[in-house]
Amino acid sequence: MTTIRSHPSSTGIPLAFRHTQGKGPAIVFLPGYMSDMEGGKASAVFDWCVAQGRECLLLDYSGCGQSGGNFADGTLSIWRDDVLALISAQVISDKTVVIGSSMGGWLMLHVGLALGNRLAGLVGIAAAPDFSDWGFDETQKAKLRAGETIFEDSDYGYDPMPTHAKFWNDAEKHKLLDGTIDLACPVRLLHGQEDSDVPPEVSLGLGEALASENVLVTLVKGGDHRLSRDTDIAALLDTLSALLETTKLVSSETK
Repeated sequence: MTTIRSHPSSTGIPLAFRHTQGKGPAIVFLPGYMSDMEGGKASAVFDWCVAQGRECLLLDYSGCGQSGGNFADGTLSIWRDDVLALISAQVISDKTVVIGSSMGGWLMLHVGLALGNRLAGLVGIAAAPDFSDWGFDETQKAKLRAGETIFEDSDYGYDPMPTHAKFWNDAEKHKLLDGTIDLACPVRLLHGQEDSDVPPEVSLGLGEALASENVLVTLVKGGDHRLSRDTDIAALLDTLSALLETTKLVSSETK
């Protein structure tokens, strides 16, 4: 692993990141809710990129991991801007493939829309777009609308897990699944069939909503929400490798 470095956000908050230079497209990994760049999938992608001589960027959103700030202040809008600031400041390649895990799979769509022609492809891992809608019942939504923080049991080491009203109300403005998502790049979506947090139907619906004609949804037998078994990580790296070959072909066809 390379040394953790820091870059200021648009509001001056220090954002922690790891970056390795190499050939493009660059790979940018977006972690899930309350997660960070030290996770097994992010680390495996970074190590693979180093071994392949490929540019890669890992990061912690403001208020998460080793970045500065307060988690309670975080929103999709803020974290999208964090990602874009780091890509602009650190990524050398003119094309980027964005990988998003869980909430990061929602964020990758907004990052992709903002990147425009710089986006080469997307890989979603149990992508969770619009979870502010389908992930909460009406009682919880009423509390969040009223400005309350709600807490839920969690299997991921932060028990109970908070959802702050600021995050939820901002997220409601960024829902995407009720229309066409104007992204035409190649997209690969991996989802565990045993995912009890994000229904596999979410990835299937995302595949339908994307404008791209080059979308593959893979349901992983026995896979849970983490998709962090050795076989799951191997499947992720195989998927990434194959997608990069696809982007190379697309690039050649458009020259």
